[in-house]
Amino acid sequence: MYQPPHFQETRQEILHGLVRAHPLGLLISNGAQGGAEGPIANAIPFLLDAPSLPNADVPPKGRLRAHLAKANPQWRLLADNPLSPVLVVFQGADAYVTPSWYETKRETGKVVPTWNYAIVQVRGMVRVIEDGDWLAQQISDLTVSQEGGREAPWAVTDAPPAFIQSQIKGIIGLEIEISDISGKWKVSQNRPAADRIGVAEGLESEGTTAGEGSTASDMARMVRSWGGLDSK
Repeated sequence: MYQPPHFQETRQEILHGLVRAHPLGLLISNGAQGGAEGPIANAIPFLLDAPSLPNADVPPKGRLRAHLAKANPQWRLLADNPLSPVLVVFQGADAYVTPSWYETKRETGKVVPTWNYAIVQVRGMVRVIEDGDWLAQQISDLTVSQEGGREAPWAVTDAPPAFIQSQIKGIIGLEIEISDISGKWKVSQNRPAADRIGVAEGLESEGTTAGEGSTASDMARMVRSWGGLDSK
């Protein structure tokens, strides 16, 4: 990933935070014949285990857990190439940035459009898991991570046990020990302060139009935070 120094994010808690906030990752691995047929990619939700204690059974950079349908051929390619690392891409907020928001446009006109975004890339080795107990824990943990904040959360135990067991028979587990995690926060840090203010205000305006929780609103907050504008 191309990473100019001013866009590089290395703080592990920030990188982990984006993965948890945007858990649908793009799993990319080699295709058949050692990758000669090109890479294969699938979007699947991931759980992140982070080291919390000195003796915790979690790698220093964390571990990803997920599952694939048995009908998905990617897991067989992973099982057949256990020494081939994978790449998982997590996409955070993004937004188009118009030059009309820049003070520089009014001063010199020497500006062009761009795109702001936050992204995390994870690399590591994959372990393919067929153990039923592991898979049951995986789907339970994933469900809790998404249902926990709901007023009436659904639980795996709400479904008939025999039905859940039949579903588990149709999936394969994946565990990725993270060997490298990198982030890129391209959120207008390279622009003059007046331009950053203009971008934040422009995105906030679009976010208000689009409604609460919009990508524009999320990006506006990031521009303010990473651009040092929170106190302005």
